Amino acid sequence: MFFELFLGLRYLKAKRKQAFISVITVISVLGVMVGVMALIVVLSVMNGYRADLISKILGVNSHVLVMSYGGPFSGYEGVKETVNKVEGVVACTPFIYAQVMVNHVGNSSGAILRGVDADDPYTRKFLGPMLKMGSIKSLAESIQPPPIIIGRELAKQIAAHVGDTVTVISPEGKLTPLGRVPNSKRFTVVGLFDSGMYEYDASMMYISLSQAQGFLGLGNKVTGLDVKVRDVYGANALAKKIQKTLGYPYWTKDWMAMNRNLFSALKLEKITMFVILTMIVLVGALNIISTLIMLVMEKTKEVAILRAMGASAKSIMAIFVFQGVFVGILGTVIGLFSGLGLCELLAKYKFIRLPADVYYISTLPVKVQWGDVVTVALAAFAICFVATLYPSWHASKVNPVEALRYE
Repeated sequence: MFFELFLGLRYLKAKRKQAFISVITVISVLGVMVGVMALIVVLSVMNGYRADLISKILGVNSHVLVMSYGGPFSGYEGVKETVNKVEGVVACTPFIYAQVMVNHVGNSSGAILRGVDADDPYTRKFLGPMLKMGSIKSLAESIQPPPIIIGRELAKQIAAHVGDTVTVISPEGKLTPLGRVPNSKRFTVVGLFDSGMYEYDASMMYISLSQAQGFLGLGNKVTGLDVKVRDVYGANALAKKIQKTLGYPYWTKDWMAMNRNLFSALKLEKITMFVILTMIVLVGALNIISTLIMLVMEKTKEVAILRAMGASAKSIMAIFVFQGVFVGILGTVIGLFSGLGLCELLAKYKFIRLPADVYYISTLPVKVQWGDVVTVALAAFAICFVATLYPSWHASKVNPVEALRYE
């Protein structure tokens, strides 16, 4: 063992009369450990929250939208066939989108009406898991009034239940000899869905594509195409590829562009939390500085003797650097294992509960990203290493003549 490392570790074991320094060393290790553990847990929870949010957004929204500059368009079967041939596209289905009013027993609310192809496997796959009552097949049933599926929160707002009849009003209306008047139609509630996102559950309604075309007077036109892709994080590049394939007048938009503000805010919040929680590691680093400074003051004679015996200034500096780095590594390693262990317990037992009526999730979601773990470990090690430089440099400047003059 190098004598610098040997002495550095030896100095960590304080004698009985200098036990206070040993206590400060333990506090330094605990400070670094708590900082690293907090960083791992908080960043993992934020990653889990982001992943859970993405899954819920993609459960309602499409990966890529294909629409026309001219508004609703016909001949969508040919467009759908072209899009399905693009590499990376998994499924494609037409939809109709319109803003309407819905009324039930005097309770009214604004809503988004979506017409979907109830016989399309893609529709059943994304809408099916969200249904709490009813089924997708019921949208294709020939009943009077026609079937409709509404969000659970919207049903609460208008006091509607499965089997009730609601009135949907389109503000665009229809053209009559007296001018354009709002168009209204009665629908039978055949199902309720719960996406986990309040904004969607309080505003979305689904009817069959043919019923939407008839109600809105679109004929054989649709608003656009919902496209599902194989790689959701590569949706941006695939959207550009689809737009280039289709050409004018079609345009595309991916799910990340539709929710850019939300994900930008989440990214900024994650960076902010990383910076704030790094302050805890800095507290541990300050303890390392104070420990080394006190140790240098106490070991001045020993340092002077080492210098007189021929030890270089670099060797003296290395002794105290090794000592501080050992404290930093020990605190970082314990913090990493503690943080990862706590994340595992949170993911497995979900012992932290959240009020479901306030948050859209009932437990803390956890997702460990090893890139974050490596970043936290390197940041903690770098902070601890920098903290050792000044005390170590000060120790290397000890003049043996001045230190031993009165001994």
